[in-house]
Amino acid sequence: MTKLVIVESPAKARTIEAYLGSDFVVEASVGHIRDLAEPKQLPADMKKGPYGKFAVNTEDGFDPYYIVDANKKKTVTELKRLLKDADELYLATDEDREGEAIAWHLLQVLKPKVPVKRMVFHEITKEAISRALENTREIDVQLVDAQESRRILDRLYGYEVSPVLWRKVGGGLSAGRVQSVATRLVVERERERMAFVESHYWSVQVKVRGGDEGKEETFKARLTAVDDHPVAQGRDFSDDGKLTASAIRKDVAVLDEESAKAIAKALHDAHIGVEKVESKPSKRRPAPPFTTSTLQQEASRKLGLNSRQTMSQAQQLYENGFITYMRTDSVDLSKEAISAARSQVKERYGATYVPDSPRYYSKKAKGAQEAHEAIRPAGDTFRTPDQVKNALSGMQYKLYELIWKRTLASQMSDAQLLTVSVQMSTGVDAAGYSKARLSASGTVVTFPGFLAVYEEGRDTSRYEEKEAESRLPELAEGDIVDVVDPGAVADGHVTTPPPRFTDASLVSKLEELGIGRPSTYASTISVITDRGYVERRGQSLVPTWVAFSVVRLLEENLPGYVDYDFTAQMETSLDSIAAGKINRVSYLESFYHGDDDHKGLQHEVENLGEIDARALNTMAIGEGIDLRVGKFGPYIEKQVKDGDPVRASVPAELTPDELTVEKAKQLIEQGKDDGKVLGQHPETGLDIVAKNGRFGPYVTEVLAEDAPKTAKPKTASLFKNMSLSTITFDEAMQLLSLPREVGKDAEGIAITAQNGKFGPYLKKGSDSRSLETEEQLLTITVEEAEAIFAQPKRRGRAAAAAPLKELGEDPVSKKPVVLKNGRFGHYVTDGEINASLRVADSVETITPERAYELLELRREKLKNDPPKKKPAARKTAARKTTTTKTAVKSTTAKSSTAKTASRSTKSATSKSTTGTTAAKRTTTRKPTKAAAGEENKS
Repeated sequence: MTKLVIVESPAKARTIEAYLGSDFVVEASVGHIRDLAEPKQLPADMKKGPYGKFAVNTEDGFDPYYIVDANKKKTVTELKRLLKDADELYLATDEDREGEAIAWHLLQVLKPKVPVKRMVFHEITKEAISRALENTREIDVQLVDAQESRRILDRLYGYEVSPVLWRKVGGGLSAGRVQSVATRLVVERERERMAFVESHYWSVQVKVRGGDEGKEETFKARLTAVDDHPVAQGRDFSDDGKLTASAIRKDVAVLDEESAKAIAKALHDAHIGVEKVESKPSKRRPAPPFTTSTLQQEASRKLGLNSRQTMSQAQQLYENGFITYMRTDSVDLSKEAISAARSQVKERYGATYVPDSPRYYSKKAKGAQEAHEAIRPAGDTFRTPDQVKNALSGMQYKLYELIWKRTLASQMSDAQLLTVSVQMSTGVDAAGYSKARLSASGTVVTFPGFLAVYEEGRDTSRYEEKEAESRLPELAEGDIVDVVDPGAVADGHVTTPPPRFTDASLVSKLEELGIGRPSTYASTISVITDRGYVERRGQSLVPTWVAFSVVRLLEENLPGYVDYDFTAQMETSLDSIAAGKINRVSYLESFYHGDDDHKGLQHEVENLGEIDARALNTMAIGEGIDLRVGKFGPYIEKQVKDGDPVRASVPAELTPDELTVEKAKQLIEQGKDDGKVLGQHPETGLDIVAKNGRFGPYVTEVLAEDAPKTAKPKTASLFKNMSLSTITFDEAMQLLSLPREVGKDAEGIAITAQNGKFGPYLKKGSDSRSLETEEQLLTITVEEAEAIFAQPKRRGRAAAAAPLKELGEDPVSKKPVVLKNGRFGHYVTDGEINASLRVADSVETITPERAYELLELRREKLKNDPPKKKPAARKTAARKTTTTKTAVKSTTAKSSTAKTASRSTKSATSKSTTGTTAAKRTTTRKPTKAAAGEENKS
């Protein structure tokens, strides 16, 4: 008896197959086998009907029209072939909405005639697979409904809103249910930084010595108050540079440099009295085991991984049987896992590190789902990091170790701490004050508990400083402590703006607001970076000026669709659909067409009214200077009285909060210098100007005002060894003379020197040769050129240059990654995949983690949009004939197609064998990836 088991990935298939007997055949669907069609892929007779706009019938039940991806045609054929020889079918996709939907789609496409069982598990171990075989179930129709609703919701949102962006901001942009809100969060944080005003304040720190005689110790104390006025700290200032209302009520004293130094001088020889000593024991509980979002946050803080990298590594660990399922909101651990953790803690650290009873955790985040177990090491007993080290790559090992430590720590005893705080005072006569109060505190760990294994990281904070373990001497009220060298020191401080979001803090914020799902956070952040809304600067996420325009358009014209509470409510509604509390059709009807409380997306978009694109893409910088988002990038513009406005490009490396009025003026002045006239063309009389453009410095001729609109000025980029400050008129004329005719060979064929995108080269007829330097374009003689052409043409590449930098081992390919300089610029490579550095990257600052991310982005691009193979020329005629025949057949079968589509539509309300909506009509025509902002599937 043969049993066919279908999973999502080949890696998962290989791992499961090892635990099953010879009568099981395990095959992978490689993710989804079908998806919503692009509207252009619909049959001709459906394009003008209710399915035409979205491939979803918004007029009758929101019935979707699915097609099998062309890339999955062979996979489906192979699955059908295997199914013919099988006696049972096990659908073993992941137990979440995505996995349930994949299983349902497989059922609809394969149409099995044998018994079907849904097989689910949270980890890939022999015990878990055995239990899953014994406890199969039916497909969860409600989970499928929730996932279908999510997919349709994203299609409606993206296809309705994105065209508005195309018309008013720029082509190729997109809007998305979650991505737009995530972009808004990043933009709002940058707005806060732009509005931020620095405040300056001073503090005083004193080194003192005290304690029992013979046991004196030195420690540091901080000036906290003068004459009962608290000394101002950074948190006492608001972002506008003024004191907060709370600070004003407390009547804080803001020390300047003069007063701080005067007080410090007065404290140099002071004898300071101890007024109060407090000793307070405390406990710290361990953090719960990992969920998807907390794993992404900790991997970002501790390992420097972004969300996509974390999920990629975790996916591999799960599929190879090292950890439990990595997409989960739950902090629960199974009884077996708790037992395994407690046993391992006792064995490694002793009984005192194990609490009397197991620890149980609950998730308090908005919209949390408790369907799965937390992320932990797989198995009823845990393998230690040492036991798996040889089986894992470097980054996989580090991530496994992080998960193992967090899981063990979650079942360990509390850490015991003792905090001692000392309040002191002394008289001063400085800066108009007569009394100074100081304080010192120290915390020591009296019993490490879970800290022996793991301590949770924290995101960067504006004011809070992480307390290091420190100990104070034994002090009592009435004791005197003396100031010791170097005495009292005055320090100046500047307030800091709100920190930018990182992957970790953005994931934390999205989870806090209940927006999206942890399984989608990695793809959401990838979408907003890949589409140019957000750039990475180290760990920080910085919005581009295009993001400002996009967010502004949505805030001013479709505010509800970037509202945090509204977006979170959509997630709640999807959860309710999954729980069977809400009908999916009713919900989609309300979202798109509206109801008594909500006008609906269709109405909102159709009634937007006039949107001033110029105003939308213009942001005031100050003093009459505006930032404008143009077709070729952002630039600043200043209106000049009785003259044309002055413009200057904004450098790509300049972040929005750095574009101050002073910086804008500087750029305008530089722009004036860039546009200096070098002289007049001797033949045309046109000015020859040197400028700095978006793609670097160049020279160009300035056309006359009455020149035809079709006329184009001659333009040439400066050579790499030239600069705007030193370029001469003669050099400019030489550049504009390119391409240059070097001469003619013996047969009278012209040889030209040209500069192309691959660098300088010679061309003779259809033959070409590369030159070594740009200077040769101007100096090479016809004899030298003929000598180059006389050499055999080099087939293939020249000897590879030595790498500029070694960047460790790629966590995916497990091959060494290096940084190189190629003909298209700098790039990183693992020998298989090449990935160019982005604008924000540099040779000096590129990190291994960033290199791995660039390679992963390139892999995904190649996967989603593989290069097309050029067909052999000799087969063109045959293909034309075949195409013609196919077209005839297609036309002949048109009525048949219409009937099939009609039957498919009519059957939409009926239930399939699994109790869900009817099977949708499928085809093997390839869908293109939507450019209209649909959210990436997890």
